[in-house]
Amino acid sequence: MEKMRIGELAQKAGVTPRTIRYYENLGLLNPSEREGNGFRYYTEAELLRLQKIDCLKALGLTLEEIASVIDLYFEDPTELKAKQKVLTILQAHLQETDDKLSALAQFRSELLFNITKIQKCIEQINSQ
Repeated sequence: MEKMRIGELAQKAGVTPRTIRYYENLGLLNPSEREGNGFRYYTEAELLRLQKIDCLKALGLTLEEIASVIDLYFEDPTELKAKQKVLTILQAHLQETDDKLSALAQFRSELLFNITKIQKCIEQINSQ
């Protein structure tokens, strides 16, 4: 299995070494090996993990949400449990979005009412 240093992994994954270190701090990624000199070494497995993290971010998951699901992708070859959990997360995002849209629609309605009310007051003053 070919070993990569952090710079090579970052280049292949299309991220920065800083991002990789950040993901390590969050527990999303771990080097497959560390040497006494402090060098981190990675394999294709970590590259696949970075690519999966990127895909999950593209779906709109937060890093915290990704942390709750990422291991499931690599524990089960069918990825069924992972996909079920992602579906649950996305459904929660949709509900939250619908709630926000409803609140915005209510706010918009109140704005229109107040605009109309103030316009009528201005018209009354101008017609006197």
